[in-house]
Amino acid sequence: MTSAGPTGGYDPRHFEQLFQVEAASFWFKGRSDLINWALDKQFPAARSFLELGCGTGYVVDRVRQIHPDWRLVGTELFEEGLDKARIRMPAGVELRQMDATQVPYDAEFDVVGAFDVIEHIEPAPEVLAGMFRAVKPGGGLLITVPQHKWLWSEADVAAHHVKRYTKKELRAEITAAGFEVVRIASFVSVLLPAMMASRLLKKDAGNVEEELDMAAPINKACYAAMRLEGAMIRAGLNFPAGGSLLAIARRPA
Repeated sequence: MTSAGPTGGYDPRHFEQLFQVEAASFWFKGRSDLINWALDKQFPAARSFLELGCGTGYVVDRVRQIHPDWRLVGTELFEEGLDKARIRMPAGVELRQMDATQVPYDAEFDVVGAFDVIEHIEPAPEVLAGMFRAVKPGGGLLITVPQHKWLWSEADVAAHHVKRYTKKELRAEITAAGFEVVRIASFVSVLLPAMMASRLLKKDAGNVEEELDMAAPINKACYAAMRLEGAMIRAGLNFPAGGSLLAIARRPA
């Protein structure tokens, strides 16, 4: 959730705190579990993966742990994020500073992903167009974004979000880029009431990193809820609402 375009952004001062909390956070672990399931389930022949807006490298490092023989590339606008990613992954992943609206690759990757990135970027269609160019024909796209406009709060302002997505909007942007949508699923659904209370009743904005830095027993319970929810999504259940959306799509062969 750390790339930026001309009018979107992220405060790079948050990378230090993000680096400290994400490996233990129920939200980052639960989201990564879902991403890796989608990656292996939908694209079992993949051998290369590009992540835009990789931040401190948490997601691409989880992919590396499962697939150490793949070609893995993580790109990030801010050097502060890449500095942390290099600590997390001293080898095995190519890390590159890059604006997500200016993707230079041409049909090089089996799967491309951007996780809580495009909601920071005003010209998100430019990012998706670049991802379309970067992925091989027949290859895959994985995207996560925050869901529901009615969940907009000061937390979104503090996170430098440009928007929160509806399923219809996300599908339209992905399709306009040339991809064929396989599935769009809500997640953070079981915990949505708690998220609503946290986001809509909190008086001060704070930041996402502070919100996720919680007591261990609460974090453990939240991760258990995310794992239960993940099992239901993998079984084919489509939740009608959730704090986030996961989109799976393909570039036509």
